Order: sequence, then structure tokens, then C-alpha cells
Amino acid sequence: MALALVRIDDRLIHGQVVEGWLPVLGCSRIIVVSDAAAADEVQRQLMRLALPESVSLEIVPVAGACEAVKAAAAAPEPVLVLAPGPGEVLAMIDGGAEFKSVNVGGLHHQAGHVRLGRAIFLSDADQKALQAIAERGVLLEGRAVPSEQGEDVMALLRGKA
Repeated sequence: MALALVRIDDRLIHGQVVEGWLPVLGCSRIIVVSDAAAADEVQRQLMRLALPESVSLEIVPVAGACEAVKAAAAAPEPVLVLAPGPGEVLAMIDGGAEFKSVNVGGLHHQAGHVRLGRAIFLSDADQKALQAIAERGVLLEGRAVPSEQGEDVMALLRGKA
């Protein structure tokens, strides 16, 4: 079954993921790739509490993510991979993880970020990382929840240039 979805979402685990994506994907396992979350016991506990008990959670720093994701790709059950930004996904790809597509679900407003869709705001570094991901042949789809129509993130980005 392997990787059901690789998603960029700065909120990581929240209602859209738990109520929207998990049931549609049939995932009972999530890997969160985040240095900040891996280093913060309170954040790890809050994420665990937000999930049903039937869903396993692994939180790994970026340095250990590639191996965890490669192992998940070979797992029999579908796995959801969550990262807070494009930089983490690019690091996994550069480390040897292979993704056909990445869902860009939510990068929320911050000063100086460019708006791209309803809930996607990008810094210059985010834009460069997304471009690098696309150059590696990975499709970038903007979509907050499964019921929405997906958008080509790179086409949206080119439209902003």
C-alpha cells in the first residue's frame, strides 16, 4: 500500500487531517516530519491526543525522516506523511525518498509571504523549495480537504510571477 499521501501543512495534525484525510485514505499510521515537533514533548503529546487511538503516530526530525519514510513506503498499510513546510519535503527527496505527488494543504499567513490560493502563503524559501521539488518530477497539488478540487501549485506560482 505504501505512502497514501505526503502533505505539507504547517498545522500538522488538526481537524482537516483527522476528519477529512484519514477516513478517505484509510490510514491508521501517520509520520510527522518536523524538527520542532520532534524536540517538543508537549507538542508530541497534543498531536497524539488529537488522533484516534487506532492511529499510530511517529514523529521524526528531518535528519531521520528519509529512512522512516522509505520504510513506510514498503509497509503493507497506507501511511500519511505530514511536514510543516516544503523544506522538509525537499530534504526527504534529496535524502532518497521518492514521491510522485505532494499535497500542499495549508501554509498560513505570515508577513511578507505571497498568497497562493485560499490557505497557501509562501515565503521566498518556500517558493524555491517547491520549485526544486517540481524540478525533481514531483506533482504539487494544492487542496485542503479531499472533497475540494485540486489545483496545480506550480501553475498558480507561475501566475504570481
